[in-house]
Amino acid sequence: MSDARPTATEAVEAHVRAFFEGHSVETVVPGPGPEGRRAVPGLRVLVVSPGPRGDSWAYVTAGCWAAMAEDGRGPEFVMTARVRDERFVDLMVMLADYHRGGHRLDLEHSMPIGEPWVPGSACDHLLISLPYLHGPDLEHCPLPAGHARVLWALPVTAAEIEFRGREGHEALERLFDDAEIAPVDPFRASVV
Repeated sequence: MSDARPTATEAVEAHVRAFFEGHSVETVVPGPGPEGRRAVPGLRVLVVSPGPRGDSWAYVTAGCWAAMAEDGRGPEFVMTARVRDERFVDLMVMLADYHRGGHRLDLEHSMPIGEPWVPGSACDHLLISLPYLHGPDLEHCPLPAGHARVLWALPVTAAEIEFRGREGHEALERLFDDAEIAPVDPFRASVV
């Protein structure tokens, strides 16, 4: 797997850059964490500016697949926000660390953030969903040794996570659709 790591990460980055053609894309290589090492070796966070595909910023991991792929398949993650903020880069690193730390995030999973998405926001979890804002062209990322699936890390509230636990993922997504949430609005009201 170590031979595929740089190739896979570079392929994810190339895929993201091609999808977001016409946008500025910055590659951020996170520094060592509090224990002096990165939990996801070779992780990069691609910071995509607003452009032809949308008026929001996108933060995309490149390196989760290489660290955690099974049978040539594995996820990468995208989060969208209204602004460019280092906090969102850090949040994507936290998501990658959580994923690698034994939680194995996938579609319909969630992760507690441990604090508001941004100060004053009720959203304190990330829900892993299909990348509805970007569609299947971003979601499906072919790699030399397999396939990465770029999934959306959508900030949600604890009440929404509890509802999903009782009623199911699709029921929660229907509530999002009915309420016509603005997914990049950190101050949106909870749908439950």
